[in-house]
Amino acid sequence: MSVSYYDQQAASFAHDTLSVDMTLLYDEFLPLLAPGSVIVDAGCGAGRDSRFFLSKGFQVLAFDASKALVDIAEHVTGIAVAHSTFLRFTPPINVDAIWACASLLHVPKVEQQATFQHLAQWLKPEGILYCSYKYGDNDYAKAGRQFTNANEARLAAFLDGSGLRIKKVWITADARPGRADEQWLNAILEKTA
Repeated sequence: MSVSYYDQQAASFAHDTLSVDMTLLYDEFLPLLAPGSVIVDAGCGAGRDSRFFLSKGFQVLAFDASKALVDIAEHVTGIAVAHSTFLRFTPPINVDAIWACASLLHVPKVEQQATFQHLAQWLKPEGILYCSYKYGDNDYAKAGRQFTNANEARLAAFLDGSGLRIKKVWITADARPGRADEQWLNAILEKTA
């Protein structure tokens, strides 16, 4: 359901997200990585974050379920972007980090545990995963998109059996103009050795 929305709205989504300042989130994530680390941008959207990571010398593997956004992300980043879902994508190598910014929230609740288990397989021991969800403990559909929200307890339940532990969790306001009243749960997860 959400994929067709992004296929139809790709240009406006890219317009609304490519210039959003993500510095506060990058500042939490990137210091945990060695120079040149390999990052998977999982659900990369229009490629904003991949472009930034590449500019800082990181290696990036990116994918998105929307073909229209994949096409935009390839143009924005200059790299090949895979057209794939979370459960179908597998990187060719184990990676240092996964960046899943506002993407896992489109995975249905019943698939969250399996998705985290799948993602954790790609990470090297002590690798990290950043994820963010709209803050809450409910699920809803809006304008052709499905949302799975998370709070601290719900996220912990999603991680059950994944081999990932919560390293840090915090709440932020939405960084997009006019959405400061929307709260987001941010988490950095670590793969246990």
